[in-house]
Amino acid sequence: MIVRLSLGTVVALVLLFMALPILVIVVLSFSSATYLTFPPPAFGLRWYREYFASHEWLAATGLSLSVAACVVVLATVLGTLAALGLARLKPALRTAAAALILSPMIVPVIVVAIGIYYAYSRYGLVGSPVGLVLAQTCLAVPFVVTSVTASLAGFDRRLEQASLSLGATPWGTFRQVTLPLIRPGVLVGALFAFITSFDELIAALFLSGSGAVTLPRRMWDDLRFEIDPTIAAVSTLTVVLTASLLAAAHLLRQRGGRLRTH
Repeated sequence: MIVRLSLGTVVALVLLFMALPILVIVVLSFSSATYLTFPPPAFGLRWYREYFASHEWLAATGLSLSVAACVVVLATVLGTLAALGLARLKPALRTAAAALILSPMIVPVIVVAIGIYYAYSRYGLVGSPVGLVLAQTCLAVPFVVTSVTASLAGFDRRLEQASLSLGATPWGTFRQVTLPLIRPGVLVGALFAFITSFDELIAALFLSGSGAVTLPRRMWDDLRFEIDPTIAAVSTLTVVLTASLLAAAHLLRQRGGRLRTH
């Protein structure tokens, strides 16, 4: 009993240590002070009003949401197709292909960003939303592949064969048999693709230039040149959005597990 209590105390302290910076930022976002001071002298919604009244902050947020929406579509389609293709490859080829597709998750992001920057600079894509969409799609596809591959692990290929033998077309089989069974994995991958794109900073620093400033890039510039509690309000909203999406992804994973068991 004492050992369990001690272990629980250690886990609680570790979680508190990890969550403490976020809690501090949340408290600072409600500060009435002109500068970042902790503890705040008083509380209010001043800096949330500043955020929603700022054209620069809202433009950066809108661009991040637009880019993330495009990334979700591209990464989900490409990642799902890649996962289906990997599942049909021979084991030796599957390992090599999976290593290549998942390499953006393994290689440091700054290395990938430098390579993308030099490639895009030749075609004038630096500083354009299109360049950001393509670059962040490369970073988000591995998350979709991982999620869909996990859903395919318990998938019975005989269901597809039965559908085809009954006269269904390959597209009809995918739409009516395969997709409904792997849908939770696809949706989880789409959520992680959105989070990856919306929170991505390193590639944005190289590619956004002055014409495609995303929200993380705007936050970085604000930290470098002018620090005010508006960034705490923006950070809090970002944390709430990310936490909500992660909770949705967790619920979808649980649903997918129940579908496989039934």
